[in-house]
Amino acid sequence: MDVSTIIFLGIVAAIVMYVVTIYNNLVSLKHNVSKAWSNIDVLLKQRHDELPKLVETCKQYMGFEQETLEKVMQARAAVFAAREKGDVSSLGPAETQLRMGLGNLFAVAEAYPDLKANENFQHLQQRISGLEEAIADRREFYNESVNANNVRIEQFPDVIIARMMAFTARDLLEFSDEEKKDVDIKALFN
Repeated sequence: MDVSTIIFLGIVAAIVMYVVTIYNNLVSLKHNVSKAWSNIDVLLKQRHDELPKLVETCKQYMGFEQETLEKVMQARAAVFAAREKGDVSSLGPAETQLRMGLGNLFAVAEAYPDLKANENFQHLQQRISGLEEAIADRREFYNESVNANNVRIEQFPDVIIARMMAFTARDLLEFSDEEKKDVDIKALFN
């Protein structure tokens, strides 16, 4: 074997190793996005299971506030449907509606001292608030994972491998302007 053949084989081996490294990194990014979504999914499921308990507890005290309770349950159903489909673009608006409904529910609950004093209500309110915070943290991690994936599959030379192996961009979990703006506390109590 002459020197030029050895150099040629060395170059081919280096290119193959480089392509394999790019592919493995893209696979890792894809799975990080899936893992981040799974983390959100677990929390959404936990919250989904807690909401009926909260609504049932509230029904005992808030008989004439049915509209508020129904809005929470409708929003819960929309979040569940988006979660089941893995439809990130529908999940954002559904989450906005649910968060607004919960905000209204907790604001209306202020007018019911017996409800506010109820240990079950307090526990569920704390549990759901904790889940909301955890979901917000996981959304941030999910969007970071999606961004890393989307940037990487558009960068050269990764874009070549990404297209050849059908790696695709993922949607960010975005929220409406309504959810991003500051809450008008006075409006909640009117």
